[in-house]
Amino acid sequence: MRISNANTRPYARRSTICGSIFDAPRLREQLAEVEKKASDPNFWSNQEQSQQVMRERKRIEAALANESDLARRTQDIEAYFELAREGESVDQELRREIDSLREVVEKLETKTLLAGENDARNAIVTIHPGAGGTESQDWAEMLMRMYLRWAEREGFETVLNDYQAAEEAGIKSATFTVNGEYAFGLLTSEIGVHRLVRISPFDQAKRRHTSFASVFVSPEIDESIEIDIKESDLKIDTYRSGGAGGQHVNTTDSAVRITHIPTGIVVSCQNERSQHKNRERGMKILRSKLYEYELEKKRAETKKLEDSKLDIDFGSQIRSYVLAPYRLVKDVRSKVEVGDPDRVLDGDLTPFIRGYLLMRREAGAS
Repeated sequence: MRISNANTRPYARRSTICGSIFDAPRLREQLAEVEKKASDPNFWSNQEQSQQVMRERKRIEAALANESDLARRTQDIEAYFELAREGESVDQELRREIDSLREVVEKLETKTLLAGENDARNAIVTIHPGAGGTESQDWAEMLMRMYLRWAEREGFETVLNDYQAAEEAGIKSATFTVNGEYAFGLLTSEIGVHRLVRISPFDQAKRRHTSFASVFVSPEIDESIEIDIKESDLKIDTYRSGGAGGQHVNTTDSAVRITHIPTGIVVSCQNERSQHKNRERGMKILRSKLYEYELEKKRAETKKLEDSKLDIDFGSQIRSYVLAPYRLVKDVRSKVEVGDPDRVLDGDLTPFIRGYLLMRREAGAS
């Protein structure tokens, strides 16, 4: 297997764009440079490079729009302060504007924490239940719903690639792609084992149970990175897919399972009705996983993805979701706590993502 990056420059500049999000003059200079490239008569002769330039332009334009939005919000707050000095009752309006500004600034600050080479890419998420049968399988499906709801909140598109339903409830495994800028960078906070404590809905005695499920996230790579995979290194199986119904079910043996023999990495895809399309999609996922696999081998100085692939059991979790006897979600790494588990399970992961990214930055600076 051979991996090479055909064009790394656009990704190297992302941190510059994020870091200068409040520097409007520099952003306008960068936009002028991009516009100059786009005006070249031969611009569209290379589709790959032209698309990268257009994506860069979109990012710069979004940064300028954010800068203008911050300026407008600041002026509005100043105007409310002026009205307050004149004796007007504007407490509620002022508080609302300040809270709204704080939320916007926190989101922008979160983006400045995403300076990794692959942070801006789409994310491929895989969820597996731990030991414990139905309990863990149900918990794995709860996690899948949480991430799909989070993606919906963030305006990201999701594509379900593989869904293996369990016999009684929950899932045996699931893989889906989250499409959107910085999806991978944001979801790196979720890599690891997640622990649930609750009164079991499957236990007639209503006893408290502890369940575990693991989450793995890889960046979706594009054509700028070449992955050379030998056909002899692959074992490809087809099978009849099954699931919870609707989009999870195909009526033909079109589902594809691809095993990369040297690494043991296995991917499955059953979202498409065509076996050819499922194989094509499966190979794309495999390339992304192999790319992340190779990157992790080279990151001896940082925490490796393999560090999170502990036994899916006690003591290995990155986050605990306690629904009984008290109610609390706590991240073991960043120490962030939220006392409303329902809100978290409905997709509000912002405190945990932000806390993890801040922790990662501080660890890198030390």
